Formats: sequence, C-alpha cells, structure tokens
Amino acid sequence: MDDIEDLVKDDGEVLFPRQRYAVMPRVRKRGKDKENGMVNGEMCKTDCESYIPGTGNIWLKTWGCAHNNSDSEYMAGQLAAYGHKIVENRENADLWLLNSCTVKNPAEDHFRNEIKAGKEAGKKVVVAGCVPQGAPKTDYMAGLSMVGVQQIDRVVEVVEETLKGNSVRMLGQKKSDGKKQGGASLLLPKVRRNPLIEIISINTGCLNQCTYCKTKHARGELGSYPIEEIIARAVQSFDEGVCEVWLTSEDTGAYGIDIGVTLPQLLWQLVEVIPEGCRLRLGMTNPPYILQHLEEMAKILNHERVYAFLHVPVQTGSDGVLAEMKREYTVAEFKRVVDFLKEKVPGITIATDIICGYPTETEEDFQDTIDLCSYYKFPSLFINQFFPRPGTPAAKLTRIPAKEV
Repeated sequence: MDDIEDLVKDDGEVLFPRQRYAVMPRVRKRGKDKENGMVNGEMCKTDCESYIPGTGNIWLKTWGCAHNNSDSEYMAGQLAAYGHKIVENRENADLWLLNSCTVKNPAEDHFRNEIKAGKEAGKKVVVAGCVPQGAPKTDYMAGLSMVGVQQIDRVVEVVEETLKGNSVRMLGQKKSDGKKQGGASLLLPKVRRNPLIEIISINTGCLNQCTYCKTKHARGELGSYPIEEIIARAVQSFDEGVCEVWLTSEDTGAYGIDIGVTLPQLLWQLVEVIPEGCRLRLGMTNPPYILQHLEEMAKILNHERVYAFLHVPVQTGSDGVLAEMKREYTVAEFKRVVDFLKEKVPGITIATDIICGYPTETEEDFQDTIDLCSYYKFPSLFINQFFPRPGTPAAKLTRIPAKEV
C-alpha cells in the first residue's frame, strides 16, 4: 500500500471541525542548559522565538499493517483538524511523524534510517507505532518524542510540544475498571488514505504467545471495542461517502472474547448498516478462533454485501514447527477451516502466510509446507523468511543459514 502522504494533499478535506486541546502533558527538555537557553547545542525555540500553535507542516510516513495505516489516518485527521498541514514533500515539513512496524527486521531498519535522515536534515522527529511502544529505550530513539499505539488521540499534544523543542512520551495503556480497552476512540477525526475506504480497528492485541512475534510486546493483550462504537464509526463513514469498510486488528477472530461478545455478533449488526452498493471486507483471523464460528462465518461471507475473502495464516505445514511457534492449532485444524469455507462459500478467496526458515524447521517440515500449498493453490500467499526479533523466544534459537533459507 502507498504511504499516507501519497494521498493526503495539502488542501485535503478534514472530516471534523478544528478543535483545541486544553490538557498539557508533562514534558522534559532535550538536554537544555538552563543558563544559556540551549537545546542540543541550538537555541531553544520556546525560549527565543514565538511559536503559533497549529501552524506546522507535518510529513507522515507509515510502515506495516492496515491497523497501523488506520492509526496514521487518525493522527493525520487530528493534526489537520487542529490546523497543521499534512504535506507530501518531507523536505517542506517542520516535523516528521514516523509510524513504525516491528514485525520484520527490514521494516525497523527503514524506520531507523528515516529517523537518521530526519535528524541530519534538521527536522523535528516524532516516532509512533509498535517499535517505540515495544522498545522505548532503544538507543537510536533516545531523546525523541513518542506516541504509543493506544495514545494516538494525544498526537496533537506530542507534536505541539516537539515543535516547541520539548521531548514528550505518551506510551500508556487505556483501561476501564482495570481492564484494557481497544484504544483511542473510533470517532476521532480522520484523513483517509483512500477516500472510498474506511479501515476500522475492531480490537488491539491478541491472546496468543507466538515465539517469533514482537508485535505482542507493543500491542499487548486483547482489547476489543464495543459493538456500538464500531457500528457508529461504520455508519458515519458510509454517510461521508465511503463505499468499503475494512475490519482490521492483530486477530479479528478473537474479537469480543474479552468483553463477552463474538465476531459473528458484530458482523451481523454491521451488515444491517451497509448501504446498497457498498461492501465489507474482513481482516486476518488465526485458525483457533474462527474454528468456533465456522457455520456463522460461512453465512456472513455469503452475504451479498460482504466480500468472499478471508486471511487465515498457517505459517507452516508442519505440526512440529507449529508447536515450536506456539501457534495453538494443528495443520488438520487449519485444513478444516479452509475446507469448510471453500465448500460453503462458493468462489471464496483464502489468503495465508508462510514463515520460511524458522530455526527448528527441517527439510521434512519444509516439504510438508510445500505439499500444503500445492494442494490448496492459495490465490494469495505471503511468504517471508524468519527474522529473529529482539526479545522474542525464537530470537535465542540458532538460525538456519541464510543461503539455505
């Protein structure tokens, strides 16, 4: 997918009226010398010149999944509503807002390089997304302002303080009665990457403990949004001219387990508000949770306003490797999901993921994966090599030589 700056123009329409935020965060100066008013060797902007709130040029770059892209849309919407301008050219920006992904090493490498480029260009830099949330003390982000994955509703405060020369970190989790929530409100202002598509994050985090996954360190345990809030966002989106709603999360199949509802309950209510000519597309679900709702899911996927599409990652065709990964299902259970949906939903597209070269994978395991893919001939197949993400159990294992992978 393109970056948000490719679609958000300087004169892009803002969905909500301009608003001001009264709450001020705690901030700390970046190495400020109180005697001479210096910050990192330069004169402090707040001490030495006037700054007018809501007048910055912001360049926003996003890496990663649909959930990250939705977060960026919300951040762009709030900044634009406050008065800031979202610009296409990073050279014209006063501040770079970088929304990161921690799934694979290359994504974090690009993120790190962008931070370095921003500093060298003399830009203010704010980092967001899963990398700073999961590892905020990483050296290359030292001194930078941060926006946590559940704190995107505070992005205006963070950007404002950073433009003044301050360093602000908003990394806390949102809770209600001691229980994790989905995150920032779904009704925040938004600048959509594609004006015809609304991406709705129905929950954040997951219930699994996959040994290779760094995202869990950032997104944490499952936190679902209430059905009524998701429905309200969908209705509003259709009223604004959207013709597709995409549901996303780290695991849509797990939706509602933490709040006592189910994914089919949400979907049946959603299809009631989809106008004629519009469509709903479901996001990724892991096999253990979709198994519980196969009958209902087949009926929903047959609905005329729902795409006959489902992304169900298998990762490997070997039960032994699945157990090492702590994926909590077997190949037979994955096949049961695929076979049932292919039988009950004519023409359905099943997408899946494969991790190649997990440290314990053998030639026999690899052949099992090849046999599985050959049997189903998945029309959409995402293949990635194993990356040892810092802090995960799998990172401690001996890697298979890259040439062999």
